[in-house]
Amino acid sequence: MRPTDIITKKRGTFVRDENGAQQLTGSTTLTKEEIQYFIDGYVAGTIPDYQISAWLMAVYFNGMTFEETGWLTDVMLHSGSVIDLSGLSGPFVDKHSTGGVGDKISLPLAPIVACCGVQVPMMSGRALGHTGGTLDKLESIENYRVGLTEGEFKKIIAKTGFAMTGQTKEIVPADRLLYALRDVTGTVESVPLITASILSKKVAEGSDALVFDVKCGSGAFMKSIADAETLALSLVKTAAAMGKKASALLTNMDTPLGIKIGNFLEIEETIECLQNNGPADVMEETYALASEMVLLGGKASSKDEALAQCTTAVKSGAALKKFLENVKEQGGDPDALMAQIGKRRSKHHAVVKAARNGYIFLDALQIGLAGVDLGVGRNKTTDAVCPDAGFILHATSGSAVHEGDIIMDVYGKDDACLAPACERLEKAIAYSDEKPRMAPLICKEIHQ
Repeated sequence: MRPTDIITKKRGTFVRDENGAQQLTGSTTLTKEEIQYFIDGYVAGTIPDYQISAWLMAVYFNGMTFEETGWLTDVMLHSGSVIDLSGLSGPFVDKHSTGGVGDKISLPLAPIVACCGVQVPMMSGRALGHTGGTLDKLESIENYRVGLTEGEFKKIIAKTGFAMTGQTKEIVPADRLLYALRDVTGTVESVPLITASILSKKVAEGSDALVFDVKCGSGAFMKSIADAETLALSLVKTAAAMGKKASALLTNMDTPLGIKIGNFLEIEETIECLQNNGPADVMEETYALASEMVLLGGKASSKDEALAQCTTAVKSGAALKKFLENVKEQGGDPDALMAQIGKRRSKHHAVVKAARNGYIFLDALQIGLAGVDLGVGRNKTTDAVCPDAGFILHATSGSAVHEGDIIMDVYGKDDACLAPACERLEKAIAYSDEKPRMAPLICKEIHQ
């Protein structure tokens, strides 16, 4: 095989229509062997960046079939180590979110599902841009370790029912290399490439079934429901092609989730959720995704039965106990953590007040970008985050406010970041004389 032939096969050729306009046509489906040759060659260093970049662009314009996407995912999956959970009891079900603002759902969800008899091997990522990162939130717990070895990962799952870890250099190295190129070649938005990136990591962690939380709206990667549905269908159908059970929920990300946004602040709100005292939207989405995981794990025969198990896990206190057990197993001090709830705040503080009377709507994207200014997120992977930066909302989208009311407390990494962040936050608040119509939190469900 030759790399150029594979690029050309996926690229197709330009032809002129009857009006003389050029159209790209003739792109054909690649074989698994061609995909394997290309990806293995790139990981080994025998195929250079410029040829992979050309291939990524060809995929971006011409797409891939579900079968091709499944082959790409499988090749990426086996480019490195795959975690073997065969010594544990299972079933193993994980959840993946495409990212948002205030999206801490993985944190309360994992212990709830574990209480229902489903083991959750969760490999998570870090904040980048305006979207939060589960690993950064967990590391705001003093001494909490997310760099687990495979042995530690398995041991903690066996003991507490779930474990949280980051991607190592040995797991799916093809994804790490390809993502870096996609970021600089304008091919990040390709649905087949997104699908293969997500699924290769999730299957590598050992899951039998997967539930996807695909965000849509201002603060999401996919802005429209139609685009989010395209990605959700690709994830679910490709997972099925790989022999995995999967489903997806399309959830709204026009406005932030919950009332606490940040790293430690979202740990704090997680504790509140597990105490059965979380914000209504966070509880609704957590229960919807958790019950879907319990159902796919075969621990309930209906969605209602699964939901009942999840709510019992919270109301009985079992889910909070399990979360704190995990904190201890991954290096943290549960008592020290609980002592900080409601007290741990950055000393660099400001408030944003209502500019006039009316109803408000908070734009998730602008709130998230202000979070980057404060130190919640990152502009590039090497940036540090501030564990105590973030916001506490005193009014949420749809709330009525009066001029001068405090809408949010703002906490930053230093004093200098507060003014630009607050200026952005003030622009993120839209006012109206009538209560805005709120879109449903869960827009659609997609099943195999």
